[in-house]
Amino acid sequence: MSEKFSPTLRIGDLSDFIAPSQACIVSLKGLKASARKPSDGKPELRNVMSAVPSLWVPNDMVFVSLTFNVGCVTSAETIMLEKQSLDEFLSNIDKGKVVIVSLSPQSRASLAVHFGISPLQVLKKLTTFFKSLGVKAVFDTSCSRDLTIIESCNEFITRYKQSQLVDDEKNKYSLPMISSACPGWICYAEKQLGSYILPYISSVKSPQQTIGAIVKNHMCQKMGLRPDEIYHVTVMPCYDKKLEAARDDFVFQVESRAKTNENEAVMITEVDSVLTSGEVLELIQLKGVDFKTLEDSPLDTMLTNVTEEGHIYGVPGSSGGYGETIFRYAAKMLFGRTIEGPLEFRTIRNSDFQEVTLELFVYVAIIDIVLALNVGCLNGGGQIKPKPGQSGKDLIQLLETVYMENVLVADPFKNPLIRRLYDEWLEQPGSEKAKRHMHTEYHAVVKSITSQLSNW
Repeated sequence: MSEKFSPTLRIGDLSDFIAPSQACIVSLKGLKASARKPSDGKPELRNVMSAVPSLWVPNDMVFVSLTFNVGCVTSAETIMLEKQSLDEFLSNIDKGKVVIVSLSPQSRASLAVHFGISPLQVLKKLTTFFKSLGVKAVFDTSCSRDLTIIESCNEFITRYKQSQLVDDEKNKYSLPMISSACPGWICYAEKQLGSYILPYISSVKSPQQTIGAIVKNHMCQKMGLRPDEIYHVTVMPCYDKKLEAARDDFVFQVESRAKTNENEAVMITEVDSVLTSGEVLELIQLKGVDFKTLEDSPLDTMLTNVTEEGHIYGVPGSSGGYGETIFRYAAKMLFGRTIEGPLEFRTIRNSDFQEVTLELFVYVAIIDIVLALNVGCLNGGGQIKPKPGQSGKDLIQLLETVYMENVLVADPFKNPLIRRLYDEWLEQPGSEKAKRHMHTEYHAVVKSITSQLSNW
C-alpha cells in the first residue's frame, strides 16, 4: 500500500499521527531535516507583506507539492488504510449498507481520456455501473468544491480584516492564508513545520471532506437514513486522500439507537473509504464490463453540478480554482473592483510559481498564487497510467484538454445546490454551523525522544 502514496508520504519507519515514534528525516533536498528554526519565530514565507495591504492566496496545490513535499505514511497508518480497498467497498455493498459514491472531476477526466468519451458520459456510465453493483447514489464533488471555495472566500475576507487591526498579537498570524485541500501538504506541515505554519493554513475542509460532512450530517436526513447506515466512498486522483479520510478530525459521534446500548455513542466517519481513479478502472475490468457500451443513466441531482438541460458545470482549474476565485471575490468585496476577463499571472521562479497583482491607486494588493504540483490534481498518483506507447506528457496534455470539455464555467456563489444547503442547513458562509461542519483544525505532531535521537 505505502508505495502508492506520493514519494515523500511513503512509509518511514514508525513515524505517524497516531503514536509518533520516529521523525520523518528526509528533507526537501533529500538531506536530513534541520532542526533550525527561523530566528524571528515566524515561518520563512516569501516577503510580499511589507508596507502595502497584501493578500496571499496560493492556488490549488499549495506551497509545496504532493510529489515533492516531505512527510511519512507509517506502519500504523498503512494498516489503517488497507481497509480502504475494493474488497471493503464490495463487502459493504454485500452487507446491505447504503453505499454512496462521490466522484471527483479529476477522476472523471482520467476515465474519460482512458475510454475516449466525454466527462459527462463518464459520469452517466459510472452511475449505471455503480448502481448495477448496488450503490444507492453517485454524486459529484464539483458541488462540494463550490461550497469549499465560498467558505474559503469568506475566511480570507475575515483574515484580511483582522490583519488590518493594530497592536493585536493574534492578528499578525492572519495572513498569508494557505489553502489546505492537499493532504500531502497538511501531513508535511503538521509533521515538519508545526506551529510555525499551521496558523496560516485555511481551516476550510477539502472538497472530499466537505461532501463527506454533507452526506453524513445533512443528506442522510433528507434520505430518511441514519449516518451509520451509510457507507460513503469517494473517487479521487490521489492515494494521499485515503490518509486524509482516516484523520480523527473527520470523525464525529451520534447516539446509538440500539436498544441494548441506548447511551452508547457511535463513531461516524465522514468518508468511509477512498478509491483512486485507477482502482475504479480495476473494478470495471474485474467485473468484465464493456464500459463504453453501458447505458447513460440519469444523474443524481441532489449533489451533482448539472443543469436542467443536462450540462455539468463548475469552476475552471484542475486543482480547484481557489486562487482565482478568491482573488476576484476579494477584489470586489474589499476594494469594490469587479474583474472581468482572464487574470494575468506573472511567473516568479518557474511555471509552478505565479503571482497576480491588483493595483489600486496608492495601494498595491498582492495575491501570490503558487502552483506547486505540475498541472495539479490531474497529475495525482492515483490517476490511470499511460497506455502502452503513450508518454506521461502526452497523457497530461489530454487530461488538461478533456477536463473542462463541455463543462460550463459557473460562479460558485450562484450554484443553486449550494444556496439550498445554506438555506436548509448551514445558514450563511462562516456561520457557527458552517464552522462546525465545514472547517477543521490542524495539529503539530510532537516528536518523541526516539525521533530526535534518530536525527543524530
